[in-house]
Amino acid sequence: MKLFKGRRRAKKIDQELGKGLWRQAHDRYVRGLDRYHQILEGVEDDAVHNELVAIGDQLAEQLPRVYELCRCGERDFPATEMHIPAGAHGLHAGLSRAANHLATTAEAEAMVRLSNGQLDSVRHRAQQVLDCLSEAESTLS
Repeated sequence: MKLFKGRRRAKKIDQELGKGLWRQAHDRYVRGLDRYHQILEGVEDDAVHNELVAIGDQLAEQLPRVYELCRCGERDFPATEMHIPAGAHGLHAGLSRAANHLATTAEAEAMVRLSNGQLDSVRHRAQQVLDCLSEAESTLS
């Protein structure tokens, strides 16, 4: 049953996000979340772990938002390749920067895990992710 459910989900994503630019933008965000949670597994200090979980939860809660932005991108600016369609630059740039900031959030988290970084750095980078998503949303208004 899980196999068929996974196939249906993949088909729906392909249908709503396409297989080009907007699917890639969504998948980059998902990979960043996966990386963040992989690093989280190695944090031994309970207080630090709990704080990083809260930040990770906030970033994971943005996934439906990212999906919707990518869905709107595919609807308004269909892209079968990786070329950014005219008028879609702001939306794509916001999504791309959000994924980049998510990757740097995971890097900052790794530094905290190794006791060479600060939680404030992780918080700051996570806020940058949220800010970029807000910028992307503002291009659709």
